[in-house]
Amino acid sequence: MRSEHAERFTELRPLLFTIAYEIIGSATEADDVLQDSYLRWADVDLTEVRDVKAYLASLVTRQALNALRADARRREDYVGPWLPEPLLLTEQDPSADVVLAESVSLAMLVVLETLSPDERAVFVLREVFGFDYDEIAAAVGKSASAVRQVAHRARGHVQARRPRYAPIEPQESTRIATEFLAAAAGGDVTTVLSMLAPDVAWTADGGGKASAARRPIVGADKVARTIIGLLRQSMQRPDVRVDMRICNAAPAVLLYSGDRLEGVFTVEIADGLITNFYAMRNPDKLAAVAAAREITRGTAV
Repeated sequence: MRSEHAERFTELRPLLFTIAYEIIGSATEADDVLQDSYLRWADVDLTEVRDVKAYLASLVTRQALNALRADARRREDYVGPWLPEPLLLTEQDPSADVVLAESVSLAMLVVLETLSPDERAVFVLREVFGFDYDEIAAAVGKSASAVRQVAHRARGHVQARRPRYAPIEPQESTRIATEFLAAAAGGDVTTVLSMLAPDVAWTADGGGKASAARRPIVGADKVARTIIGLLRQSMQRPDVRVDMRICNAAPAVLLYSGDRLEGVFTVEIADGLITNFYAMRNPDKLAAVAAAREITRGTAV
């Protein structure tokens, strides 16, 4: 029989995973945070816990902040752009029923990377999940008044940098991404250019472990040449295949060489045009997607 500790933790796991993922930007590390948090939770006297949701959110937030701070030096020394680890969304994914499309989009996570750890945690808990200031204060170890100031500062920072566009239906975004991929694979430069925003950007994360541009590539012409060249080079290999999926609430192309996942290319679309490509090539950050893909092999987008 499952213990009461396990039942309550399992019930809230989707929320807790999403909090950890948005604070850290890594699905793998978020899972580690949840495992460590559960071990701590298992020793808690439940008769002393008035609000299980707030208590567990606070516990996971503290552990996520510890992980984020411990990782700060590694991110400073990172080779090339640092991108969040892709999150493959499926019915089996533990976060699938709680994620908010914008809050887990790579565009938003990239903006959150510009915040301090405390600002990031406060923003996620307040703006995404609506926790009150007293609850957040307990999670980050500050007074409620200090949390209000941090929240105000973080909100202004994010609003100044977040993408501004109307949400697009998932089916429509997938259709646009699929048509773009077909045009790029066929070398149809005219169609490719017509589907790109003038200031479209290509940001690649290789981490020094895989071939990737060390700086973002900006502009429709440059990005079009980059993508067509990449596909032309890849498709010459007989064992290469592509798979369309949804990562971070956006269409994504998964590129395989045989059974090995070589890249996840997430597409951001606004007003019918592609505005950003996020190319994950770092093999360390592809492991979670590869594992999740194995679980869901054979299912449709």
